[in-house]
Amino acid sequence: MRDGLASVTAQRVAAYRLSFDRPAVPFGDAGADERLAADVAASASVEPSERMGRYLRARTAFFDRVVISAIGRGIAQVLVVGAGYDGRALRYAKAGVRWFEVDYPATQRDKLARLKRLGIDAGHVTFLGADLRDAGLASAVAAAGLEPGSPCQIICEGVAVYLDIAVLQGLLAELRALATAGTRLALSTSVSGSLAEQGARERFRAAVAAVREPAQQHAVSAGHRRAAGPRPMAYRRVVRACHPAGLRGGRAVVSTAIPPGSACRPSGRLALPCHGGRSVRSG
Repeated sequence: MRDGLASVTAQRVAAYRLSFDRPAVPFGDAGADERLAADVAASASVEPSERMGRYLRARTAFFDRVVISAIGRGIAQVLVVGAGYDGRALRYAKAGVRWFEVDYPATQRDKLARLKRLGIDAGHVTFLGADLRDAGLASAVAAAGLEPGSPCQIICEGVAVYLDIAVLQGLLAELRALATAGTRLALSTSVSGSLAEQGARERFRAAVAAVREPAQQHAVSAGHRRAAGPRPMAYRRVVRACHPAGLRGGRAVVSTAIPPGSACRPSGRLALPCHGGRSVRSG
């Protein structure tokens, strides 16, 4: 992340989302989300890519379903980690549901300034500036008002790719400290398989490195994937991060693995053992 500057990659994601069809619900303010995204897009430099568009469309649809499902189950707390310019707290706002957004301070300051200038009410959202590389996230979020004793939907979309494995492990441990029965975590990661996908991934890495927001090398070649068995390396890295953090994978660990150019469908779930020893799974 560039010190003191808002995230360019987060701005580009917001610009892409303007063209996506999003699920309609009988609550919230989709127009406010779109106004925010349009404002961000107007100042973002984006060279549209069909491959990246497919990837972000699928990823966005998956996390939209996660949020709508959580609210439908009666979840009253949503924590968005690495929120960027995500407008789901506006689009899916509902009476009785509190939202908490955590992000790098400079990005969050820019987002708040845009919301104020656009006259968008986000009074139901608690904004918390934090560097995900630092310890203390769980206590900071709890101090901001999230109730660890009540179930929460946690969203980590497009975050893991920018964190090295030690930082990811620390983040998951912080989130585990906030988990209770009914808490679910949706986490995105990506895998590469074909040579074409590997090439696309290298172009992505070069593009984000150029704006000083480098991605970590979480994916491996198709040959290494075959040697390792059916589970891709990104899956195995997340599993390794989960275990020391106190998170248990059930049948699968990875909320969604949608490589650019793939069939673009969600793959798997992530399980969090609750304080009482039971486990719950995201879906």
